Amino acid sequence: MTFTDTRTAFASGTSSVNDSVDGFLSRIAAQSELNAFLAVDTDGAQRQALESDERYASGLQRPLEGMVIAVKDNIHVKGLPTTCASRMLEGFQPLFNATVIERLIDAGAICIGKTNMDEFAMGSSNETSAFGPVHHHLDHARVPGGSSGGSAVAAASGMCHVSLGSDTGGSIRQPAAFCGTFGLKPTYGRMSRYGLVAFASSLDQIGLFSTSIDDMQDVFSVISGHDPMDSTSTQGAPWSVGERPLRIGAMPMSQLTGCDQQMIDAYSAYRDALAALGAEVVDITVPHSETWIPTYFILATAEASSNLARFDGVRFGLRVDAEHGDITTASRTAGFGAEVQRRIMLGTYVLSSGYHDAYYTKAQQARRRISDAYTDIFGRVDLLAMPTTPTTAFERGAKKDPVSMWLSDYFTVSANIAGIPAISLPFGSDAAGLPIGMQLQGPMWSDELLMATAGRLARTA
Repeated sequence: MTFTDTRTAFASGTSSVNDSVDGFLSRIAAQSELNAFLAVDTDGAQRQALESDERYASGLQRPLEGMVIAVKDNIHVKGLPTTCASRMLEGFQPLFNATVIERLIDAGAICIGKTNMDEFAMGSSNETSAFGPVHHHLDHARVPGGSSGGSAVAAASGMCHVSLGSDTGGSIRQPAAFCGTFGLKPTYGRMSRYGLVAFASSLDQIGLFSTSIDDMQDVFSVISGHDPMDSTSTQGAPWSVGERPLRIGAMPMSQLTGCDQQMIDAYSAYRDALAALGAEVVDITVPHSETWIPTYFILATAEASSNLARFDGVRFGLRVDAEHGDITTASRTAGFGAEVQRRIMLGTYVLSSGYHDAYYTKAQQARRRISDAYTDIFGRVDLLAMPTTPTTAFERGAKKDPVSMWLSDYFTVSANIAGIPAISLPFGSDAAGLPIGMQLQGPMWSDELLMATAGRLARTA
């Protein structure tokens, strides 16, 4: 049941927040084999539930009173671990809440626990966690997507109303598509990143999962907005969400690189569904799409190399006292998994003096061209439609080559490069019953329009 439904029952006294929280805790326990949570705050959630019931009884309920939230384990919640699913941070507890968590608590939401993820948010399948992979809730042999797979599974399987994730190159939208939920990556700067452990600072963005677009909109309205603690946060003028007909650009079929036939068929139906809403759907060739993946991985790994340098066994993170050799090298070797080490090494390489101009400078130039291309597109259309992923959820262990894994982010990385908002919405399923996700991208500050349009599609599906 959505929070929109249960809030009315809480206010009327026909249901209690305490019973609701107990139900979520029971579902988390009953589905523990999914490995979606790394920490569950049973005592804290029950204590907050009693406080929420008292507020409802007194007529003093806040906007999100009694809503249950799950939080990706790279976002700080005071009193709960923040491990980033890495041995490097095992046992670490932050001394403060992230800004988005502070705003949720002030609005009456209940943080029920921390969700599993790819280590330091580096991965597309949730197989790189140091604490074991997350399993897809519909087929345990398949991946839920990454890096926010735990949050996606928590939302999809009824362990919370809304979950928080982070999206650096598709880490919310891709698992949302695999698991059949809505997944929002906001405009860069629309939500504060204060209290988010950085992977690639110019690309990272906290975002949302939910099976209810109404619940997602309620949370977004509470936690978005400028934060003086985050110099990259800002408050642009949100787009007006009216009932005017939309002009929606659609990627031509020729640009659906590597997509399964079932995904291509679903995309054709998706275009028809948009037209049925009254939108004018026009083909838009998106320039420079061949540069999306290499540009993203050069920028992301370069920033990761810099951001993770502080985890050296001296200032932060696991410390291994090596008998021979360097403490930092020993600590980072023991603390970081293979994928994190791979990306740090690649980032260090592209930033090195002999290769900086050849790789990093060129990637920055490509980023400008990609951003300019989007500016041109949104001068002609209101929104852009494309698939979220080339395939549905694949089997665990199926992608052993790192490059083939990275290519699963083909349709998502460009939004992070350009800083624009994007949403994945559930759109049917394949022959095996696995969810299919479709994507909408919009110009800066069009987050509300994206959610409203996704909601209209869901209601007519």
